Amino acid sequence: MKKYISKIFIISALISCSTSCEQYLDVVPSELVTEDKIWTNINSANAALAQIYSKLPSGLTDGSVISELACATDEAVFHWYAGSSSDQYNMGAWTAGNNPFGNWSGRYQDIRKANIFLEKITSVPIPAEQSSKYAVLIPQYVAEARFLRAMFYFDLFRMYGAVPLITKSLDYTNPDEYAVARNSVDEVVNFIVSECNQIATQLPAHHPDAELGRANKGAALALAARTLLYAASPLFNGNSKYAGVKNPDGKALFPQAYDKEKWKLAADAAKKVLDLDYKLYTSTDPINSYEKLFYTRDWQETILPYNHPNTKMIEQNHLPYGGAFRGWSNYSPLEELVESYEMKNGKPISDPTSGYTETGFWTAPVVGGDGTAATVTLTNVSNRYKDRDPRFYATVSFQNSMWAAATTRIPIRLAWWGAGQANGSNGWPMQGGGTTSISGYTIRKWLDPSVDIGNWYTSPDARRNYPIFRLAEFYLAYAEALNEYNGGPNAEAVAAINKVRARVNMPGLPVVASDNTLEGFRSRVRNEKRVEFAFEAHRFWDVRRWLIAENVDRGAVHGMNSRPASGELVATGLNVNSQEAGLAVFYKKVPLQTRVFEYRHYLMPIPINEMDVNRQLVQNFGW
Repeated sequence: MKKYISKIFIISALISCSTSCEQYLDVVPSELVTEDKIWTNINSANAALAQIYSKLPSGLTDGSVISELACATDEAVFHWYAGSSSDQYNMGAWTAGNNPFGNWSGRYQDIRKANIFLEKITSVPIPAEQSSKYAVLIPQYVAEARFLRAMFYFDLFRMYGAVPLITKSLDYTNPDEYAVARNSVDEVVNFIVSECNQIATQLPAHHPDAELGRANKGAALALAARTLLYAASPLFNGNSKYAGVKNPDGKALFPQAYDKEKWKLAADAAKKVLDLDYKLYTSTDPINSYEKLFYTRDWQETILPYNHPNTKMIEQNHLPYGGAFRGWSNYSPLEELVESYEMKNGKPISDPTSGYTETGFWTAPVVGGDGTAATVTLTNVSNRYKDRDPRFYATVSFQNSMWAAATTRIPIRLAWWGAGQANGSNGWPMQGGGTTSISGYTIRKWLDPSVDIGNWYTSPDARRNYPIFRLAEFYLAYAEALNEYNGGPNAEAVAAINKVRARVNMPGLPVVASDNTLEGFRSRVRNEKRVEFAFEAHRFWDVRRWLIAENVDRGAVHGMNSRPASGELVATGLNVNSQEAGLAVFYKKVPLQTRVFEYRHYLMPIPINEMDVNRQLVQNFGW
């Protein structure tokens, strides 16, 4: 095996495979072989492809916790310990030498593996009795490896913008080969889209059940559509801030002229996905029609899944701590996210005619309100949570909401209730001195109500996949692109967003007059993307491509007052260790963290060690 010179192109062993690989990877041999021998045996070559598949992105880290990217957005805050990756981002304490969410060298390792696979797979010896089988499979493998390489390039593109396009395994004993300049944004986008369009005709429409998780036609078209949507977005479409980012030879890397036609390309690409035979998942009621999508292995809406092992760890990490729940609630959802959910009449809570109020309490039966298809009565719930978009109840747990898996059916209590767990709070404090939710909310999305942490050995594990692509994304992409291209929503754009809203019985647009304008419909689409894809690792990237992160990721973020000062409790005149005292001061918005976001943070910096090795690389704006 040749030695590498730059981390950008390091290669590791091509055989080892994570246990979180897709179903079809179960046949990967456990023994290790040298790189030279991989290409003398078709089973080893299959394992090499499986290992590349294991590098696909997932919004569920190791299948056990929601991506921490959520805590570097206005979705949540990470409170489990100080100095987390998201804390570094939120404080602006990340650099070209320390970027916890960057993955430059890792992605180029993955690309090198794909390049080597493409160079070697057609020469691997095939046993005579399997020749007819592999005559069909080898071209499919080539298409799959090209898809994976394109997917890795998209990941680099959304992180760094313009990046070097490497389509062969390089000889690193030759300095002329590893001194590679960045390709322009348009070149990177065109490469990804061209690859996807070519291989879409070579991939099957669907794989058999035993091979779900492999790239198919829909995945290729979905990647092309997502790439074109990003390319049309303000970050990359005529961004004058990046005019000075040029290669040493003077080549401009970011397009400076706004091109409206890029929105048309994005719309056409999204329509190709919508014309396939996928459909939105539905269940017994509006809440479950959304909620169950995330703890079942869905194949009707999910275009490309990352299948995670059956586990209870997501429930362990995100259920409330106290009472019968026994989770750790590592992330605290923010009030900013809660306020983004419309009223069930389709009006934002900021609309004075929406019916939203923050005073008083309600008690009412809610179908699906405990995570099952049953009707559960929620009692003494703040009116601020009444009559909201059903996706709210499927995504966030709040004071006095319910959860089916509790051994003892009690409401979730997240307000202050004294200094000890025995006093009855499910949110504070954690035995041993730690803390759980600091916002008065916990995450419900992704959690399976049949998982009971209190009965670890008898409760079933949850079976779920992470949808790398799912159909709802492309309805919203189509609506967004048509709105931007036409200078306002046409009938097709409205119909597309209403498909997503109808799944949860939300009223179709237009609801208010501004829904018929460019800016008003843009706001609707962006908010629909926000609530539909909460905690799926989309928001981090969306606020960047829309160039709104300076507004939403800078300044104070908020939660309910679940950590009141002792003076507040004393001022109530109530027993400071009582639920009544905690509730008396709970329902007000308080700052939890003050965040930093500068313009340079829209794109990640090229790692400094890569620039030291490769003098052809130039740095991104502001770094």
